Amino acid sequence: MKINTEEQLDFLINYLINERDELIEVPPNFIEKRNLLRALMNIRMPNEVSSEFLNVQDDFLTAETFNKYLTSVDDIAEVKGKLMLWQGDISTLKVDAIVNAANSKLLGCFVPLHNCIDNVIHSAAGIQLRDECNTIMKIQGKDEEVGKAKITGAYNLPSKYVIHTVGPTIPQGFKPSNYDCESLANCYKSCLEVADYNNLDSIAFCCISTGVFNFPHELASKIAIGTVDEYLKSNETSLKHVIFNVFTDSDYLIYKKELFGD
Repeated sequence: MKINTEEQLDFLINYLINERDELIEVPPNFIEKRNLLRALMNIRMPNEVSSEFLNVQDDFLTAETFNKYLTSVDDIAEVKGKLMLWQGDISTLKVDAIVNAANSKLLGCFVPLHNCIDNVIHSAAGIQLRDECNTIMKIQGKDEEVGKAKITGAYNLPSKYVIHTVGPTIPQGFKPSNYDCESLANCYKSCLEVADYNNLDSIAFCCISTGVFNFPHELASKIAIGTVDEYLKSNETSLKHVIFNVFTDSDYLIYKKELFGD
């Protein structure tokens, strides 16, 4: 099969439909088919899969990745020492590790086509990422604790690794407690420690807990930048580049002011 063709897409969709043993109508439009593939990947439980499926999936997803505009540390202009600010899709960063804001099950988002970072990362990486996370969780034998971190391969992403961390959840209408703030700081520390343990050169942080977990954005940015800055000053580290990745314009302005005082 040619890379990134509709025939590949049809094969992947039909394989996942047959695996579910359900009657699912396949749309004729390529974009709708691509959305269906992502949705089927999102809801698939970790399970055995054929090597043919993985080969076709990897060809398809890798071609999609390299058809995007990828960004490396050399492309990032906003820099303060080892700290960097970049706005865009974290799944297009060509760095050693990107950080995923995971849930306590660590298996990714099961909501079809959800726009959370957990879903975006797992969808672009491929089904192997959920399988590896599942293996880690089976060995661990319990949910992932808030503030801890685990590292996996990145598969069809341009990064080498994904570091998964579970941030604190703030109920609607409530302010973060001191414990919540400490837990968020521990997410950043744990990810940095994992990066150092694996001798990584670069890591990109998303805005942990500020999405559906409701942590206030400005306070989260202060904790994120302050924790990373203190860690880099207090530890011998392999890290040369720590990227704060933001997606929205509002988060960009918050981080820009916190980092550069603009």
